[in-house]
Amino acid sequence: MSEQDQTKHMQRLLIGHGALLLFVAGALGFGFLFFLIGKIALWPIPWEIDYQLPGTYDAWRMAHMEGIANGLLLWLTAAVLPLMPFQARGKKRLGYAMMLITWTIVIASALDPIFPDSRGLEFGGPVTNQLAFFLFYIGVGGAMIVPAMIAWHCLRPKKPDTDD
Repeated sequence: MSEQDQTKHMQRLLIGHGALLLFVAGALGFGFLFFLIGKIALWPIPWEIDYQLPGTYDAWRMAHMEGIANGLLLWLTAAVLPLMPFQARGKKRLGYAMMLITWTIVIASALDPIFPDSRGLEFGGPVTNQLAFFLFYIGVGGAMIVPAMIAWHCLRPKKPDTDD
């Protein structure tokens, strides 16, 4: 497979995972809606379930927005991938790293509204909090490392004899 074909394949993966994250954001948005109205009901469906979903306003909003922001981030990554200063293998690694980062952050954010005391801000508490903590650890760590590597490759002085 040529380098251009490999890049296009990674772009399709990024777009697909971005679309899945946007779908997850929509599902979380319904959870947010049901939390706000205090029941599970959708017009014109003639039934409703009188149930207050757990969580807080901030937790539901955050989970919903994380899905939107991270899905769009993958689409942005797909759009700029051909411009990245990496060979095909580096672009592949970048694409997979971005997918890992975005999914870990969205999953960790989704735990907070569903399970009590699961914000993942510090180690300890229920197992769902610890899971969120470690998922954020991976996602936030990657979210710091990947842009730093991109900046370093883009801004470092270029050697005259390389096409890096």
